[in-house]
Amino acid sequence: MTETTRIAAFSVLVGIAVLAMKTLAWWVTGSVALLSDALESIVNVATALAALLAVRIAERPADDGHPYGHHKAELFSATLEGVLIILAALFILREAWAAWAEPRAIAAPALGIAITGIASVVNGLWAAYLVSAGRRLSSPALGADGRHLWTDVISSAGVILGIGLALATGWLWLDPLLAALVAVNILWSGAKVIRGSADELMDAAVPAADLARLREIIHENADGALEAHDLRTRNAGRATFVEFHLIVPGEMSVLDAHAICDRIEAALKAEISECTVTIHVEPEHKAKASGIVMT
Repeated sequence: MTETTRIAAFSVLVGIAVLAMKTLAWWVTGSVALLSDALESIVNVATALAALLAVRIAERPADDGHPYGHHKAELFSATLEGVLIILAALFILREAWAAWAEPRAIAAPALGIAITGIASVVNGLWAAYLVSAGRRLSSPALGADGRHLWTDVISSAGVILGIGLALATGWLWLDPLLAALVAVNILWSGAKVIRGSADELMDAAVPAADLARLREIIHENADGALEAHDLRTRNAGRATFVEFHLIVPGEMSVLDAHAICDRIEAALKAEISECTVTIHVEPEHKAKASGIVMT
């Protein structure tokens, strides 16, 4: 079992533990705001399971049916997470509206707030770890899971603060109002997750800073070549695909041109752990006097 899979599996256990605590907090208080918080944790468990499945699929090696690998499975997981987040937000809005029409008293608030606070601390620590691990392991599924948990932490903090205000002022309508605000925050989070996944599913280029670094690496390792142009990139989960045309002198041997390509490819793979490089070698009359000029 790889590190990514182990983290995804443990994320399911963390999600179940947090869900249990938040459900208990809602059960002892009857607060619709705490109910919305617990419902978001149901989404957390579902998305953690989806991330675990996607990570397992993404780690499969390339085969005849999938010659470019299975990396995009993680992107489907992140997209599913965004959809589930939005559905949870809509359900919370429905519950908030019902509670607004008929405000409910909050029972045992101190106990409910304490339980939710502990759950939020657990969520916050795990969210920070997931975001860091997703960046380190180039895993969109882990990163999306961590970013969503951060919105859960923020929502929980708002709920705790709002319940405290409702108890201090006697304004019971603050409870459903906070649930609605939590739902809006969740909707925004879900939309961002879906947008990020859609960009990669549509083969968007790597970020500008990463592209600049790739151009720099090609320039530094292409001694003997004249130019590199038509550089194209895309991400697929943790994999990065790089392709470009390399202009060499017409009289250069295939062996020498191949040696330059090997040198560039090795440098790119040293920079990006899971990188697939495709280089099309062309003679000098194909030069465009653009792109990465070596001379």
